[in-house]
Amino acid sequence: MSALRGVVAVAGPGFEWQVRQNRFVCANARLGADARWSGPNARCSSASLRCRTAPSRASPDCSTFSIPSPCSLGADPAVPRHPPFKVEIVAASKGPVALASGLAIAAGDAVADVTQTDIVIVPSVVLRGGVWRTGRYPELVEWLRAQNARGAVLCSACSGVFLLAETGLFDGVESTVHFGYADAFRRTFPNVPIHPERVLMISGKRQEFVTSGASMTWHDLVLYLIARYVGATAAQTVARFFALQWHHDGLAPYIVFEGPRHHGDALVVAAQDWLATRFSVASPVETMIRRSGLAERTFKRRFTAATGYTPIDYVQRLRVEDAKRRLERTDEAADQIAWRVGYEDPAFFRRLFKRTTGLSPGQYRRRFQIPEFACLAPVKNRPR
Repeated sequence: MSALRGVVAVAGPGFEWQVRQNRFVCANARLGADARWSGPNARCSSASLRCRTAPSRASPDCSTFSIPSPCSLGADPAVPRHPPFKVEIVAASKGPVALASGLAIAAGDAVADVTQTDIVIVPSVVLRGGVWRTGRYPELVEWLRAQNARGAVLCSACSGVFLLAETGLFDGVESTVHFGYADAFRRTFPNVPIHPERVLMISGKRQEFVTSGASMTWHDLVLYLIARYVGATAAQTVARFFALQWHHDGLAPYIVFEGPRHHGDALVVAAQDWLATRFSVASPVETMIRRSGLAERTFKRRFTAATGYTPIDYVQRLRVEDAKRRLERTDEAADQIAWRVGYEDPAFFRRLFKRTTGLSPGQYRRRFQIPEFACLAPVKNRPR
């Protein structure tokens, strides 16, 4: 099997990856200061630039990312003896490119020199002030369209889908993005259906559009590409060796609920303010209605129109969010936490919690509670 060529396209100072036929290219499209490195580690994933060596002098043996040989992967016959991907970094112009993080990378080719590729990966981009300004990279957007027309699979890691969406190819295409950017994405690209609770979305007639959600779902993206082009067993072997994870439970457990407040309805904002610290009281919805002075139907209609949630759904979200913090930070029993957040029936609380997060309270605690060895007092910086 010949190696696939791939390119990573970065929007941020402009980092872009592209997987081409028989090569994997990382393209750093020189997008100003928007690109940041948090996309897949290169090589079968890309060349990880997430670590730095000591500021004074680095040993010649240091590596930004250790790439195993087939032997170090356990000589698994599912792992090809020769790398199935060739990764290159390309940019608007050849040469060093500074990313938003301040790190610099060297682009081996200019985007214009990359005429065909198998895979394009756009890594994370930074939204200055929470806003993505479209129209700044017309050459890169056109290049992405051209690559797709020639058969390339377009992928994004985290917020990289902002750049992909500018192509117009994702209109009507089910996609995902980091949940922290979901509202900004919906405002910027209302024609792209977005599912921030999903880890990966694979769409298109040829499955040519692949988007990954929150930052570390690049694990899933990389493993998916390996499984797709090399085989599931190879993906399992790589996952074990690098301790990569498939996020089988989705991203719902990670999403922090924040009720929308910039809707312009002062009466609803007042109700939200009151509820923020009183969600655990008995009959909170009835109390909000009474405080508002409105008829029950009128209040519920206004609240739902402003927030997107019915009053009782909003209360339940706040209660579950508080329960999540207690499960993370205390050793209280789940039944006790249920009572503290406002539920007398612990069985109902457990069902609601799992429906909301995808995990039972016990599963959530095991995943997110800080282990004992990490609960030491912070170490003060040594004097210089």
